[in-house]
This record gives sequence, structure tokens and C-alpha cells, in this order.
Amino acid sequence: MTTPLRVALVGLGTVGSGTFNVLNMNADEITRRVGFPIEIKAIADLNVDKARELAGPGVEVSNDAFALVSRPDIDVVVELIGGYTIAKKVVLAAIEAGKHVVTANKALLAVHGDEIFAAAEKARVMVAFEAAVAGGIPVIKAIKEGLAANQIEYVAGIINGTCNFILSEMRDKGLPFADVLAQAQALGYAEADPTFDIEGIDAAHKITLLSSLAFGVPVNFGKAYVEGITKLTKEDIEFAEQLGYRVKLLGISKRTAAGVELRVHPTLIPTRRLIANVEGVMNAVLVKSNAVGPTLFYGPGAGSLPTASAVVADLIEIARLKDAPLDSRTPVLAFQKDRIAQSDVLSMDKVETAFYMRLKVDDKPGVLAELTQILAKGHISIEAMIQRQANDESNTAEIVLLTHRCIEGDVNKAIAAIEALPTVHGSVARIRVEDLS
Repeated sequence: MTTPLRVALVGLGTVGSGTFNVLNMNADEITRRVGFPIEIKAIADLNVDKARELAGPGVEVSNDAFALVSRPDIDVVVELIGGYTIAKKVVLAAIEAGKHVVTANKALLAVHGDEIFAAAEKARVMVAFEAAVAGGIPVIKAIKEGLAANQIEYVAGIINGTCNFILSEMRDKGLPFADVLAQAQALGYAEADPTFDIEGIDAAHKITLLSSLAFGVPVNFGKAYVEGITKLTKEDIEFAEQLGYRVKLLGISKRTAAGVELRVHPTLIPTRRLIANVEGVMNAVLVKSNAVGPTLFYGPGAGSLPTASAVVADLIEIARLKDAPLDSRTPVLAFQKDRIAQSDVLSMDKVETAFYMRLKVDDKPGVLAELTQILAKGHISIEAMIQRQANDESNTAEIVLLTHRCIEGDVNKAIAAIEALPTVHGSVARIRVEDLS
């Protein structure tokens, strides 16, 4: 029998313990696929007692990750501790020691990916990260390999389960954001500090990686536009339903003649689209390509065993290719290193999309004419409108407008002019709209 692939597992949290369990649970099946076993040789975790209890006999346990990554009897280091600091040091130390690396750390790769990938190229080792985006959904392998014959036009994903759960509950139960966030925390779907999720940062890490894989551009997280869901109201979600739309937090990256769009924000999607009907903590990624057309990848975006499934799939790939020549492996960002293009990332004021706008106005003649005049001056046309009188005695009305596609910079100027009108009360609520046809 060929020598087993020897693995050091760094971090034994939810995904780490799931990885250990999947490798044991499916050991025979994995050996049939690879031709030899994949074995966890050692585990590093701060909670040594917990690690020993899970590992059982035959697996070495330590609280020193750096001692493991340089050992000659380790082929692959699986980094599952998360964060930017220690994780980066562990990954770079493993690469320097000539070890292949598997990671689920989207934050690390989105911020430091170019440095890590360059180090791996120099050391002639592989870095695999299927579990870093959309949990158990094999979307990275699909983009890198399954859709390799295509020119990809756009990627749009519901890639944060916490936000999708919150928006689903707000729609189904008519509850305000704060109440549903508390519910998500009680159920364990949201962290005690949910900032990375609800402010869109987690989704931005993921769409940054998908953008690089889809378009062959550097990792551009610092240039991504990021907007979370904290300002959404149940009223906006109700109006969206009336207009035939669902509100989702989308990560979007598009290829345009002027550059690549890279953005995360709440988005109205027509309810007739499959992706609009992804509910709860589930994830989905829609990829539009010029040959195959639209493909939708759906499944669990987190969880111990689903994410571990992606980690183990990466280990299987490394087991199959570890002895292959460097130029016969799939490039880490799907494109050959010398063909990675330095494409501009569009600023949001240049992005073209449709818009939902909600505003409170005096309920009197002439107000609507003022609004339409400002919009027309900005080359913004209206597709649909809802008007609803206030339930109090304020003599005001709520107006909801749905525009055709227009340039965001023009919309920003129009909103500023509208908010300056004496007949308009407060600020204009604005949500972008994507047809995804």
C-alpha cells in the first residue's frame, strides 16, 4: 500500500472536529477514491484535554502549532483556527517548511491571499481553500475546473447564513431587525459580536475570493464595497414583497468593459428567480457564464460536517496531485500566474443597477411632480411606484419608487436633491435591485 497522506490538524473547533470525524467516518470510501489512506498524524489546539479526548490513541496532541508544521513526517497542514494573525504565521511557516496547506480561513486569504499564494508558488506547494466560501458547496472547484471552458460574466451569492436567516425571519414573521438578531444569537446562528456577519464583512471576504477565481484578478478585498443589513426595516421587506421582490444580502462581482465590480449589499431580487427563494441559513451562488449560461449552487454554508466535507475534498485533491509536476496542477486562482490581470475595481458611483427608494413626503399636490423632475434631470426613469398615506394625523404619505437601471452616481445626486426638498421628511431609504436574468 502507498504511504498514507499525513496530516497535521491545527484547530479543533467546529470545523476541525468535523474534519476529524469525516476522515474517520468515511475512511474506507476515501481510501478507495485516493488509493491510500489520509491520516491525521497530529493535532494542535489550545485545549489539549479536549483534543486528546477526541483524537484517542495513535494521534499526537500538542498546544504548539509551530512545532507540528515543521515536522518531516507531516505532508499537509490543515489550518482551522481562523483570524489574521496566528493563522497567517502558521500558514506561512507550513509553506516555508514545504508543506501543502488546506484552510477554511476566508478572512486570511481575502486580506493576505496574494502574499500566501506567492509563497506557495515559490515553495512549489499547494494551497487549497474550498471550505473558505459557502461551507459545503463545492463552488470553488466548480469555478476553477467545471466552468474552466467559459468566460464568466458575473457571480452573485447569498454567502452568509446569519444574514439570510435574519432576512428570512423578518419577511416571514414581520419582525424588526433587532428582534431577529437576538433570536439568531440565541439559536447559535450569530456570534455574540455579530459585526462581521451583519455588516457584510464576512460576505465580502468570500466574494473577493470568488471574484479572483472567476476573472483571474488579484485578491482585492480592500477595494470591495461593503454594506450590511443593519439599516433594513420590516417595512422595506414588506414593500419589496408587494413589488414582487425578495431582499437578500448579496455578494456580487461582475465583469464589465470598465473593470470588475466587487460589492456586497442588500439587494432586491425578483421572487421568480431561484436564488430569491433560498431561505434560512442556507447559501447559494449563481454563476453566469458565456457558454453554459446560469448555474446555481445551493447548500449549507456552514456547520461542522458540511464544511469538513470541503476540507476533506481538498485533502483528497492534494493526495492525488502531491507528486504531480507543478505545471500540471490547477493554478491556485484558476488562471496561470503570468495571466492574472490587474483589472480596475469599479467605484460604486460608476456601477449601473436599478434602485428601490422609499421616502416620506407631505401629502399634497405637486410633491410627486417635484420628485419626478429631479429624477428625470438625473436620467433616472421610474418602473413602478407605491403610495401609502400615513396612519397618523401628520398629513404625510410614504412613496416607494422602483427605477430602471441607472448609474449610482446619478442616483446619489438625485437623492441629495430630494432630501433637500422642504416637502420631504428624513432621509431616503435606498436598496439596489438586480434582475439576475
